[in-house]
Amino acid sequence: MLSYQPFWDTLKRKKISTYALIEKHGISSGTIDRIRKGGYLTLRTVDDLCGILGCGIEEIVVHVAEDDGQKNKA
Repeated sequence: MLSYQPFWDTLKRKKISTYALIEKHGISSGTIDRIRKGGYLTLRTVDDLCGILGCGIEEIVVHVAEDDGQKNKA
């Protein structure tokens, strides 16, 4: 499972709003919505976010291991 918690932490630390990402940097509102909902992003989008935020991939997304019960429900 992927977690975008580092993304939100990075935005807060760098004092950048989602509005700025959308209006100033051309990130779509759909992308922000996918991040909010824990959806999947392309590596291109992750690379774009890393470039905009001046950070590494681990400051955008991390992999969180699911327990066996979660895997069987999918």
